Amino acid sequence: MGASGDLERGGGGLSRLRAERSGGPGRTWSRAARWAVPMGPALFLLLAFFAGPILWTVWASLTDAALTGARAARTDFVGVANFERLLTDVRFRDATILTALFLIGSVFGQTVLGLVLALLTRARHGAVRAAVGAIVVGAWVVPEVVAGFVWYAFLEREGTLNAVLGFLGAGEQNWLFTAPLLAVILANVWKGTAFSMMTYSAGLSEVPDDLEEAARVDGASPFQVLWHVVLPLLRRTLATTLLLITLQTVQVFTLIFVMTSGGPGARSTTLPLLMYQEALRMGDLGYGTAIALALLVVAGLFSIVYVRMLGKEERR
Repeated sequence: MGASGDLERGGGGLSRLRAERSGGPGRTWSRAARWAVPMGPALFLLLAFFAGPILWTVWASLTDAALTGARAARTDFVGVANFERLLTDVRFRDATILTALFLIGSVFGQTVLGLVLALLTRARHGAVRAAVGAIVVGAWVVPEVVAGFVWYAFLEREGTLNAVLGFLGAGEQNWLFTAPLLAVILANVWKGTAFSMMTYSAGLSEVPDDLEEAARVDGASPFQVLWHVVLPLLRRTLATTLLLITLQTVQVFTLIFVMTSGGPGARSTTLPLLMYQEALRMGDLGYGTAIALALLVVAGLFSIVYVRMLGKEERR
């Protein structure tokens, strides 16, 4: 009896010791409160300005909401009718194709030009790097509306490019009419190259010089050193930069709107411009928000691809 009593008392003491170490329910709630109090404002802002608009967009895309008229006063639930309309809308199909072309051209241009500038300024004098960086970053920090007007003035019929071509005896043309998509791609590449150049410059600073020197001693050409030594070490930087550039490019609106307004006709109407035209010009909020969700899906698909690329790099 005495032994069993000691055992029970010992067991009770062990339970009390465990309770003291864990702190009990009160301590658990205290830890949760210490985490929730400082994070509360951030979580509220995240829900209010991120999750809230997305949920409203999903709801609006399932209705016939409008800016004016009877549907503005009384909104009805229409289910997936707006998405069925997307599948048969030729303008949506064309805008999706133009968005993909604009995205591919812009991402490729910014990636290649940014990497080339980062490589060219890597071993240059500090003053040269500062001058190039100031010029490129200056284009990056210019607001999109200003950049749009600058490129409009450069490419229009009476613009700077035609003045130079006329001086050289070459033919003149209205570039914003003959090649509108190429014009907005060039403008977007010009504006966004600074970001990729800075990220690649930061990545190149982490490449060990002894690896490149060893490759040169073994007889590798500059291109072989770049392809087999430098670029493999920049895989994570490349994947991260591609992800950020893609997410930034897929939502470009102001630059295209200022330069071409989606024209001539609809030859430069990407999904953001089509969404604006349907939701705000035509007043069809339901259909416009359905286009917005389609744009979100496009960005999400690219994000998944890049995230998987980053995951593979983490496992190596």
